[in-house]
Amino acid sequence: MIKGLHSHPCRGPGRQRGITLFGLIFWAIVVAFLGYVLIRTLPTINEYLTIQRSVNKIASETPETVADVRRAFDRQKEVEYSISAISGKDLTVTKENDKLVIAFAYDKEIPIYGPVYLVIKYEGRSK
Repeated sequence: MIKGLHSHPCRGPGRQRGITLFGLIFWAIVVAFLGYVLIRTLPTINEYLTIQRSVNKIASETPETVADVRRAFDRQKEVEYSISAISGKDLTVTKENDKLVIAFAYDKEIPIYGPVYLVIKYEGRSK
């Protein structure tokens, strides 16, 4: 038999490989939805990181009283435009091993479509 004329059983004329139009549309919708959710959640992640940075900064300054901690956070909130989820009264201030610890926790609802929301529970504490 001449080399090259023998057809391989898996490579017959009727067998094609690739993605179908339906598959392409399905994956495009999935990727678009995930991108939409990511774009909607990025501002809340930025807000959380800003709150965490602010809390760490205030804790490193070792304020005298709980009221001082809350006032310092509210001043920081006025400077940082992205903090809107919590205020100074929402902070929990404790001492652990003679070190000031500032903790916070809040929920953020992100509207997706109509009555559908994504709820993210953020929490953190000073280092």
